Amino acid sequence: MRRKGRAIATVAILLILGAIGIAWLNPRLTHHIESDHFRAELAKETAKGLHFPSGQYAPIHRTGFLSATSDGFRARNGRKAMKSMDAHGITARFNPLGFFLRRWQLDDVHIRSGEVEIQTYAPTPEPSPAKPWFHIFLPQRVYLKLVESEPADVTWCFRGEKGGFFGTRLVIAPHGRDFNYQASGGTLKMALIPNLQLRDTHLLITKKLLTLYNLDLQPSEDATGNIHAQGTAGTSEDRSVDFNFNFERIPVEEWLPKQWRDHVRGTASGNIRWRGKNPKLESSTGEATLRVDGGRIIELPFLENLAKITNEKALERLTLNDCSFALTWNYPRAEIKNIAIDEKGKFRAEGVIQVERKALSGAIELGVARHLLDWLPKPEEVFPHEHDGYLWTTVHLSGTTDAPQQDLSPRIMEVLKENPGAALGLLLRQFGDWLKNIFDSE
Repeated sequence: MRRKGRAIATVAILLILGAIGIAWLNPRLTHHIESDHFRAELAKETAKGLHFPSGQYAPIHRTGFLSATSDGFRARNGRKAMKSMDAHGITARFNPLGFFLRRWQLDDVHIRSGEVEIQTYAPTPEPSPAKPWFHIFLPQRVYLKLVESEPADVTWCFRGEKGGFFGTRLVIAPHGRDFNYQASGGTLKMALIPNLQLRDTHLLITKKLLTLYNLDLQPSEDATGNIHAQGTAGTSEDRSVDFNFNFERIPVEEWLPKQWRDHVRGTASGNIRWRGKNPKLESSTGEATLRVDGGRIIELPFLENLAKITNEKALERLTLNDCSFALTWNYPRAEIKNIAIDEKGKFRAEGVIQVERKALSGAIELGVARHLLDWLPKPEEVFPHEHDGYLWTTVHLSGTTDAPQQDLSPRIMEVLKENPGAALGLLLRQFGDWLKNIFDSE
C-alpha cells in the first residue's frame, strides 16, 4: 500500500509540475508564435516549399495549444507552376511530430477564400542560400498535409486575358515533395469559349510531368452535356504533350460568333487527340471527329436571300439529318475529311478540304434536289450527274482561309449569261421584293 501511495504521489507531482510547466510555457509560446520573427520565418519556409522567392503572412494569432490562424498569406513571382498566391482566412494545426522528420508540418490547413495564378515555366535551378552550422538540427521545409479552400479562384493568362476556374472548392495534398490538386464546382471562364461548369478535376504536378487524371466540365445551361479531358505534359527537359478530349451533347450555338448564335442550333459530340513535342501549336499533331445532332440553320440572311432569288421558301430553314467530319493536322497542314452534310430531299455535301499555312484547297461533291434548281436554266450544265435523288457537281476550293474561293458561282453566272431571260427574271424578282419592303415599311 505504501508503494502504491508513493506511485500515486509521484504521478500527482509530475502532473502538477507539468501543469506548472505548461502554465509557464503557454504564454511564452503564444508570444513567440505571434511574434514578427516567427511570422517572418514561417513565411520564408512556406514560400520556399511553394517555390516562391518570398511570402508574407498577416499577423498570426494562436487559437489553441497547436492551432493558429492568420488573416492571409501572399506570394508573388513563383518559380514553378504557381505564379502568385493570395489566401484569406487561414487556419492550421501544427503537428510537432514533424520535427522528427525535419519539417514544419501543418495539418488540416483551411483557407476561407483565395486566388492562385498558375503558369507554364521552363525548369531552372532554384537558389540555395548559405545555411548556418546548426541548420542540421532544424526542420528543412514546410510540409502541408492537407489544404482546403472554398471558394477559390485558380487563374492563368490566355490570349492576354485573365481566365481560369472561379469559385471552385480546391484541395491540395502532398505527393512526396510535389502536390496533388483536386477541385470541384465553380465556373471555367476563358477567352474564345463559353463559360463551363466544373464538375471535377484532378491533376498531379511533379518535377518532370504534369498528369491530368481527369477534367470534367458541362455547359452552363445543359446538365446533359459533358466534356472530359485527360493526358500528360512534360515539365522539365521533355516538354511533350499528349491529351485526349471527349465531348457529348454540347450546344453548338454557344461556341459560335455572336452574329451566328441566333441562327444555328444543334448539339455536338466527338473527340480530339492532341500531341506535340511541346505545347506550341507549331509542333502539334492530332486527330478529331465531330458530329452534330439536331442541326438547324434558321433566319440566316444568306439563306433568306437565296430563298428570294430562287423563289424557294424551303431554303429559308435547313434541318440537317447528317452533319459530321473528321480532322487531322500536322502543323502547318490540316485536312478536314469525311465531310457529310445532308438534309434529305434538299441537298447533300461530301468531300475533303485542305489547309496549309492558310492556303485553301480541296473539293466538295454537292448534290441538290432538282426542284430547288428550277430557277436555273439548264441545271444539267452545272450539275451534270444525277443519282440518289440529287443533281451533283464538284465544287473546287482555292484561295486562302481569309479569302476563300470556289468555282461554282462562276459556272452559274456563265449559264445565266447564256440565258438572259432567266437572269432578268431573277433581277425582277429581287426588284419586286425591294419595292414590297419599301411599301410595307410605309
